[in-house]
Amino acid sequence: MVTTRKISGGKYKKLRKRKAYETRGKQSLTFLGETKKKHKRGMGGVIKTVLLKSNIVNVMDPKTKKAQKATIKTVLEVPSNRFLARKNAIVKGAIIDTSLGKARVTNRPSQESTVQAVLI
Repeated sequence: MVTTRKISGGKYKKLRKRKAYETRGKQSLTFLGETKKKHKRGMGGVIKTVLLKSNIVNVMDPKTKKAQKATIKTVLEVPSNRFLARKNAIVKGAIIDTSLGKARVTNRPSQESTVQAVLI
């Protein structure tokens, strides 16, 4: 937490407000469902493809070093936030139940427009 007090105990006054490019954007999460994507304009005119919903995952098997496409059944747990698992939100680090078994998401699906995972 950022304190608003100086070392002397006086209140710190900001020199200026935040610029528009310094503000945070709306949090975008990827949910479980039929695959749905959207294009967003980023800074400098860059076009980003955002994944809104997905039920397909590319699963890597660490033993055979082979990747396979699988379907996502449900989100079992999200270590960063337990409430995201209740919403079936797919985020990095989430443990998901796939048709091949349990897997951990290794990428950020909301920014990369695909879901990548490793079997546990």
